[in-house]
Amino acid sequence: MFKIEVLGTGCAKCTKLEENARKAADELGVEYEILKVKDVNDIMNYGVMITPALVVNGVVKVAGKVPSVEEVKKMING
Repeated sequence: MFKIEVLGTGCAKCTKLEENARKAADELGVEYEILKVKDVNDIMNYGVMITPALVVNGVVKVAGKVPSVEEVKKMING
């Protein structure tokens, strides 16, 4: 099971990143759980200073941009 976290305070980019992450995981056919992390202190604990950010299984994969569905697939599999 993949633990996917979307770090951000709820802006439009954060919402889009969550959508892309869900679509990517669905297309890959993997079991996953998506969590939204909105608390600034929790976000900073990952060392992230700019949102949105994507964390897969505890590893920050991208911060400060919204990757495409195809890019997220690579992040999940990689």
